[in-house]
Amino acid sequence: MRAVVQRVKRAEVRVKGKVIGRIGPGLLVLVGIAKEDTPETGQAMAEKIVQLRIFDDEEGRMNLGVREASGAVLAVSEFTLYGDCRKGRRPSYAGAASPDDALPLYHAFVESLKTLGVKVETGEFRAMMDVEFVNDGPVTLLLDSERAF
Repeated sequence: MRAVVQRVKRAEVRVKGKVIGRIGPGLLVLVGIAKEDTPETGQAMAEKIVQLRIFDDEEGRMNLGVREASGAVLAVSEFTLYGDCRKGRRPSYAGAASPDDALPLYHAFVESLKTLGVKVETGEFRAMMDVEFVNDGPVTLLLDSERAF
């Protein structure tokens, strides 16, 4: 599982012009599911994201997680995070899970975030989405379950 985690002032996702997910301060998480991923992978990724100390405390130091900062998460599925661009000009998505395999794992990831006490909004799996956000900082992190975290 891969995630691009962005600290945001606000973020929203639209499908066919309609807002389907919106948050104020918090995290925009673009998440890609690999063929090898399991619900346990999603649980570990959710825990890591919630525990990241990337929000400012009262002294202005990045020392708070999203829960402590009273933030929310906008989780958006993004299979293109598994685009392999090493050969040629067209990315290969061979490492990404099939949609039928990825959907329940994406839902499990979202449920893991919720059980960790975070307000979660989502995009729409397999839809063409417009994602709009204001990055706060900017703070952007890349997480990959294939690399120990």
